[in-house]
Amino acid sequence: MRKFLLAILFAAIPFILFAQTWEVGGFAGGAGYMGDLNQHNPAQLNNLAGGVYVQRNFNPYFAVKLNYLTGHISGADSTSNIQQFRDRNLSFHTTLNELTFMAELNFMRYTPGADKDHFTPFIFLGAGAVNYIPQATYLGVDYNLRELQTEQQAKAYPYNALTIPYGAGVKYNFSGNWNIMVSAGYRYVRSDYLDDVSGSYPDRTKFTNPLAAALSDRSGERTGVYIGNPGTQRGDYRGHDTYLFVGFTLSFTFVTANCYY
Repeated sequence: MRKFLLAILFAAIPFILFAQTWEVGGFAGGAGYMGDLNQHNPAQLNNLAGGVYVQRNFNPYFAVKLNYLTGHISGADSTSNIQQFRDRNLSFHTTLNELTFMAELNFMRYTPGADKDHFTPFIFLGAGAVNYIPQATYLGVDYNLRELQTEQQAKAYPYNALTIPYGAGVKYNFSGNWNIMVSAGYRYVRSDYLDDVSGSYPDRTKFTNPLAAALSDRSGERTGVYIGNPGTQRGDYRGHDTYLFVGFTLSFTFVTANCYY
């Protein structure tokens, strides 16, 4: 993770040196997740999110930013309207800490601090890293699922994963150099374990840790009948999970003497 952050900072140096204006802002909104415990609702938001960023504007159409966001995501089969998922009875929650380097493109000319060009839709795309540690609440206690290896993975999945943010929004320069934005951004994650669910049920008899066995197959906690037979489907077999941030951003653009007007 440290090497990745340093690489991003060094990559940002040319933009910092040669940019004509720069901008800082804060984000507040909601976080959601789509994966093995939410397979059908890509717009579901269930927790809060927030963050900050530093941005360099090269002209009225193009900018790059270093962006930090944090949010909480969760999922629970017990809330599903599908009986198959309620029978599975898995759940998770985790805090996401994301650092990304993104490019932003305005569809219309946008010049904060000027007497015109105060509104534009925009799109963004980037790359970065996200830190996550999925947990589950069992008998009133939160447990780190990663360390338990509930699918008997060959090795525990890493704490950090590659994330690719992409999305769109609209921005409005409402007063002087002050801007407000509304945006929605999805994240492709190079991991299928944000929720600690991915493939098939392992053989519970091969667990040496009884807690790992209990959290691997939770289907019988309510009924006493366990459905997680070894080799049967536990997750959705897709290669990655997805999460999203939706919300508002308030920013201030510092316009230098050599601005791009």
